[in-house]
Amino acid sequence: MPLMLPSQGTSAASCVALLVIAASTVYSMDVLVAQQINALNGTMVRISCSFTSCYRLDPTKFAMNWTYQETVNGTEEMFMTFKNKITPLRTDHFGDRVKFAGNLDKNDLSITISDVQLTDEGIYNCYVRNPPDRIQGHGIIQLSVVTELPPPRDSTIAVAIGASIGGMLALVILSMVVVKCVRRHKKQELISDEQKMEEEGKTDGEGGTEEGTKQL
Repeated sequence: MPLMLPSQGTSAASCVALLVIAASTVYSMDVLVAQQINALNGTMVRISCSFTSCYRLDPTKFAMNWTYQETVNGTEEMFMTFKNKITPLRTDHFGDRVKFAGNLDKNDLSITISDVQLTDEGIYNCYVRNPPDRIQGHGIIQLSVVTELPPPRDSTIAVAIGASIGGMLALVILSMVVVKCVRRHKKQELISDEQKMEEEGKTDGEGGTEEGTKQL
């Protein structure tokens, strides 16, 4: 079972703030991730990544890559990809410890890492392409590995506040995506109507020319 621990001194409000930053701007595609995840050494951790899009996922066009880099300036090492199917790439670093744990039907690209090691600390990149969206989605997750559990504390109120704010944030993001998609479809309909009017105008012009020729 995945184990994700709150960072020392991190409140529910600050966790929600990270999610706000990660999804503050709604483009044609948005990638939703938790920017910071803590995992206990030797356990399994789930690294979540999902995306929103105006277009349904087409497996023949969809593309996904997961990469790992030890530091910000480090070289990215690809360990999982999708091209017609999910393909884990065996690496010296992870071996076969990485599994796909998402659901493509729900735009969920999450993974799990079993037997987490201290050397697994670093940056995980989730890249997404979902044509006809032109923008490549990119989610960045910082994984930290701890060797012991933090001291227990009463966080019931903080969790309740975080859950309510998180739910409101999800509704806001969903409404923004819906509005964006509706506007895009309306724009496409207007373009189609203008093209029809131009074609009708050309037809009327040609008809007038033919009548003038017959009178002469």
